[in-house]
Formats: sequence, C-alpha cells, structure tokens
Amino acid sequence: MNLTERRKAATQLEIARAAAALFAERGSDGTTAEAIAERAGVSLRTFYRYFRTKQDSVAPLLAFGARRWQDLLAATPRDIPLPDALEQAAKSAMVVRDEDDVESFGWTRGLLRAAVGDPALLAVWANVNQVSEQQLVPLLAERAAGGADDLQIRLTAAAATTAIRVAVEVWAIGDAPADGAGSAAELAVRCMRELTAGLGR
Repeated sequence: MNLTERRKAATQLEIARAAAALFAERGSDGTTAEAIAERAGVSLRTFYRYFRTKQDSVAPLLAFGARRWQDLLAATPRDIPLPDALEQAAKSAMVVRDEDDVESFGWTRGLLRAAVGDPALLAVWANVNQVSEQQLVPLLAERAAGGADDLQIRLTAAAATTAIRVAVEVWAIGDAPADGAGSAAELAVRCMRELTAGLGR
C-alpha cells in the first residue's frame, strides 16, 4: 500500500478498536456513531467517510483477526499434514501473549455478546467469516498442490472457518479466561480436530 492507503487503513483500524471497546462496554443500544467517533478521536464526518453504520465499523478489526491465523497457516512448513497445520495456526493465533491480547479478547467477548441482540452486528460477523472462508480457498489450494480437488478444498475452507467461528462464539458466551482451560485457543483446537477429522494426515 502507498502512504495514503496505509493512513486510511490505520484510521479504519483505530475507529474499529474504539467501536469494539464501546460495544463491549455499553452493548449495542448504548453505542452510537457519535460515541465511536469521539472515542477514536475523529470527527463524525470522518467516521461516516469510512463506515455506513456503527456496526460496520468493527469489520476491520474482526477481519484483522481472520488474516492473522491465515498468515500463520501460510507460514507453517509444508511437510506438516494439513489438519495439523490448521490446528497449529488456529491455536497460535489465539494464544495470549501479553496484556494487549487480554484486552483484545475482552472486547471480542463483549462484542459477540452484543451481537446476540443486534442483527446488523451479527450480519457483520457473518460476512467477515464468509470473506475469511473465501480467502482461505486459494491458500489451501496452493498448499494442496494438486493433491485435492476443488470440492475438498472448499469443504476444508468451510470446516476450518467454522471451527474458528464456533470456538470464539462458545468462548465468548461463557466465562472461561482468555488463556488456559476453556480458552478460545483450546476450543479452536478441539473444533478443528472435530471438523477436519476426515482429512488425510
């Protein structure tokens, strides 16, 4: 990206962080575009330059999380069987490394809880997962290198994306900590094993 595009992406991500924090703190009804703009330190006009609605504003942050685990998958050595590579990438993406990660898991939990009563917010979450699944297809196709047909690749992409989504959702509605027993990382490994059990190792 050029400098202008990087600045735009940075502004979008800053707004998204502010929005996620507010949804987590106040729920959907208590969060407004005005409050998000104020928290992010931008004008309301700037907010609407980037996003149509308050719900749309969290999409860049959710998409960032999806790209993180895909990047980890891409970096996994090719000699590792695909089910193991998917599992390792999912676990690594959700491991708590520092206080920033603890904070991120906190707003993720609050955001997904807020989405339960907000169809528009649920739609944003669903769309991010759909896009993530589509992005995963060429990554898996490259890794398969002719060893799987299009149906297998698409099913694997759907299963892997669903595993991540379900793990995060189940963790979010519960009270387990961000790290350790019952964490999103632990649930992601369990879901990935269940949904990719039919893949060859």
